[in-house]
Amino acid sequence: MLDDKKAIVEGINKLADQSIAGIAANYRGLTVAQMDQLRFDARKVGVSVRVARNTLAKRAIADTSFACLGESLQGPIVLLFSQEDPGACARVLKDFLKNNDAMEVVSLVVDGSLLPSDQLKAVASLPTYEQAVSQLMSVMIAPATKLVQTTNETVAQLVRVLAAVADKKKAA
Repeated sequence: MLDDKKAIVEGINKLADQSIAGIAANYRGLTVAQMDQLRFDARKVGVSVRVARNTLAKRAIADTSFACLGESLQGPIVLLFSQEDPGACARVLKDFLKNNDAMEVVSLVVDGSLLPSDQLKAVASLPTYEQAVSQLMSVMIAPATKLVQTTNETVAQLVRVLAAVADKKKAA
């Protein structure tokens, strides 16, 4: 029994050490099927879902960047952790809450900072890694694109003027 508890604490601790974002949510009122659906949806996007006794969870996150969640762990709490995308947990939970209003977000942690539960939509709107790289690249390439367009426009204007002069001479 004690070994099982140690394994749970060690598993959550290892997961929290490797994660950059996490959410604590009260799952009172959800059915087993609904929790299974949450786990399924989370697994698809690389989010880990853990349910443990609050005392074990508090011990597990005590020496991690998620220690600030300790005070939030009251009642039946489910923990969601994301290792790569800081907004993944929030997006999964936001989509889940559309159909399951029994769940209540208690608090969020992003990169060691505790956020109130009303920041769920803001965190969910954070871009994924691929989206952020794409936005950065579009910002970086914009000046070069504008330079090429400006340079080509001068040549294009000259060609249009010459074509107009040629058309005028043909008509005369």
